[in-house]
Amino acid sequence: MKLEINEHAAWVFKSGWKGLCPRCGKGKMFKSWLKVSDRCDVCGLDYRFASPDDGPAFFSLCFVAFPLVFLMVWVQVALEPPIWLLLIIAVPLISLGCLLPLRPIKGWLVASQYVNRSVEAGTEKLWAEMHAREDEQKHGQRRD
Repeated sequence: MKLEINEHAAWVFKSGWKGLCPRCGKGKMFKSWLKVSDRCDVCGLDYRFASPDDGPAFFSLCFVAFPLVFLMVWVQVALEPPIWLLLIIAVPLISLGCLLPLRPIKGWLVASQYVNRSVEAGTEKLWAEMHAREDEQKHGQRRD
């Protein structure tokens, strides 16, 4: 059981970090920097299950921004650089530090949702109906 959990965790991190389909590991998860594809171009996995919402921003702020802000406050107190120098260092560092990990974090969350088959409690029927209507509209538009 423990080995299986470790294998799932490794797969989730690998596919999420590389932006690969969590089912086949070959297709692309993203169609642009942060926009999740509609389907895997290799195995056809439908990504409508994926709803990482604000998770990537939350994790980026908690695990990247907070330590970087703490570091900048320490630099200001310990070294007392001029404020303009601190801003020249801090703004790009914090901006890039928060933006760059967004895609891997989002990929990790989408892969986690797939591997764990996570669905918000009590919404399975609602999502099924919504996807059925969406599919019906797509097929109806193609026939016209």
